[in-house]
Amino acid sequence: MTISAPTVRARVLGAPGHRHDEILTPEALEFLGLLVDEFGDRRLHILRERKRVASRLASGSPFGFSVATAAIRADGSWKVAPPAPGLTDRRVEIAGPPDRATTVDALNSGAQVWTADFEDATSPTWDNIVGGQLSLLDAIERRIDFTTPEGKRYRLGRQLATIAVRPRGWHLTEEHLEFDGRPAPASLLDFGLYFFHCAQRQIDAGHGPYFCLPKLESRDEARLWNDIFVFAQERLGIPRGTVRAGVLIETITAAVAMEEILYELREHSSGLAAGRWDYLFSLIKTFGHRTDFLLPDRAKVTMTAPFLRACTELLVHTCHKRGAHAIGGAAAQLPGQDADAHRAALATVRLDKEREAEDGFDGSSVAHPALVTVCREAFDGVLGARPHQIERTRGDVEVTAAQLVSVRRTSDPPTPEGVRTNVVVALRYFAAWLDGRGTVALDGLMADAATAEIARVQIWQWLRHRVVERPTVLKLMEDELACLDAELPRAAINSLRELFERTALATELPDFFTTDAYSRHLVHRPEGQS
Repeated sequence: MTISAPTVRARVLGAPGHRHDEILTPEALEFLGLLVDEFGDRRLHILRERKRVASRLASGSPFGFSVATAAIRADGSWKVAPPAPGLTDRRVEIAGPPDRATTVDALNSGAQVWTADFEDATSPTWDNIVGGQLSLLDAIERRIDFTTPEGKRYRLGRQLATIAVRPRGWHLTEEHLEFDGRPAPASLLDFGLYFFHCAQRQIDAGHGPYFCLPKLESRDEARLWNDIFVFAQERLGIPRGTVRAGVLIETITAAVAMEEILYELREHSSGLAAGRWDYLFSLIKTFGHRTDFLLPDRAKVTMTAPFLRACTELLVHTCHKRGAHAIGGAAAQLPGQDADAHRAALATVRLDKEREAEDGFDGSSVAHPALVTVCREAFDGVLGARPHQIERTRGDVEVTAAQLVSVRRTSDPPTPEGVRTNVVVALRYFAAWLDGRGTVALDGLMADAATAEIARVQIWQWLRHRVVERPTVLKLMEDELACLDAELPRAAINSLRELFERTALATELPDFFTTDAYSRHLVHRPEGQS
């Protein structure tokens, strides 16, 4: 380890919490400071480039595969690194927030991999962020067992899922921690704290520091992450190539840069995974001003929609061509108390996972432990004893850029129920997020930040093209706020109304609701107070 003596550049603004000092050590903060110094300016450049590309596409520039990187796609000689220990068989993955109860349940779930999600599944209160790091450290040290005041016991079993960490995206900052008076990039904080405390511990346990990278939009963003991995490994004396990182394809610009993303990460790559809500969210943000990109109720836009199927088939072909795992989209269904509804939910998940396995995916993701078995059975039926099907390269697949954004056969006007559902989901999720909960059960599904994002941008798109009238949305908003009024204080109701109006009803669409809500509501507030 080559970390120098701690400096006083770091300033922790978040309220001190139980055992925070075990994570926010002087040495860990010094390591974070090195990451910020080395990569902070490049992050800002990435964000400026995102805006430039978005403006160019909104102005009518062609959308497609880059001519400048055609040689990378044409070169058949390169492959990504072989699977790392604990990542060879990934037929079932589970994702969720790194709170202590979820950590234990996910690790015991029977899934091969657990993604500890600091991005879409975590409301970034300071206690959630530092507490999540403590959960990971304690899980690796096998000291996370606990009993709730109600008497429920949480104990780690013998066979545990492999841990991967999903840091927050490049667009977010962590204003509870400053370096030289500037907020820390949230992605570097989530990565850096976990890497500093757990990388060597994971290696000693037979695995390694593994990650899942969210919301990448270009090969340059993948290259930035790769350079971070190289730098961090060198600083802490960890062999280069020990890190593995998968990438969620959840933006339309990443969909036409899959090979380039794998290429930039190739010595550290663990493949690609398919997104759904964030992919639709990205599509609307980029092309939502155009009438030919008008989407129907989100429940009608399934993964069998032609433009989404084009993306998933390209993902499998691309990954297997380069020796990488291809992981399917997440199933958000929740087990229900009603037996018929429960069986229907499982049947839906089974059909979806069987389709993915037959299409060539090597595994898929679920949001609840009750879905692990049905997902495993679907992939067992295709894989058998094989750990994956990377050898199936899907040479029959030919996908054009136009197919990736061709929504014509999916376009349809929204229904009144679809409009109401989006208003309710956005408001109810906003309420949970502001209260410090990053996941919430809504209508039999596990909702996270991506669910709320697609809900609110669809409202914005429908209003922009006047397929829904503004008074209709305002009445639905007030009706739902009236329902929430009995559950929440008046100040919280006002915050929800303002947040919905700013992020769903404004003339210009904000890029993310999380940046708005974070800066206005979560920064420096006392923990537990919404």
